[in-house]
Amino acid sequence: MYNKIIIAGHLSKDIELRYAQSGSAIANTAVASSRKYKGADGTQKEEVLFVDVTFFGRTAEIVNQYLHKGSKVLIDGRLKLEQWTDQQGQKRSKHKVDAESVQMLDSRDQSNNGQTTPNHRRDPQPQQSAPQPAATHQPAQRNPAQSKPTPPLPDMGQTDEIPF
Repeated sequence: MYNKIIIAGHLSKDIELRYAQSGSAIANTAVASSRKYKGADGTQKEEVLFVDVTFFGRTAEIVNQYLHKGSKVLIDGRLKLEQWTDQQGQKRSKHKVDAESVQMLDSRDQSNNGQTTPNHRRDPQPQQSAPQPAATHQPAQRNPAQSKPTPPLPDMGQTDEIPF
């Protein structure tokens, strides 16, 4: 059997991180994925799908640190059916995704709108080094085995149009 799902969308809620008794991290969230289509009457329609997602181990800790509600992600995982009985005795079920990998699709600046929150730390800005004293100029030594000449770029003409 083969069970694989790939879903792209935005997190519809913040990550909820907890730890199992074994010490393994488990993170839960949901992803909203939508598709636009033209209905039979010709009107533009949108269908939104909300899917619960669970991350495990180090991946759970990473998504908790860097992702938040609204983050754009691509998740690769397995589809799972959860079944339970609610308080009224009704049998309930829902599909969810157990994530195997995740790609963060937001740029660094978009991922937190340039802000830092306690659960979503950003890497510190690179520190500038102090100016070095002037040294005598010597040509850089190159290893010919590592250096390959770059071929000239083809002439694309003098157009400012992008072909796509």
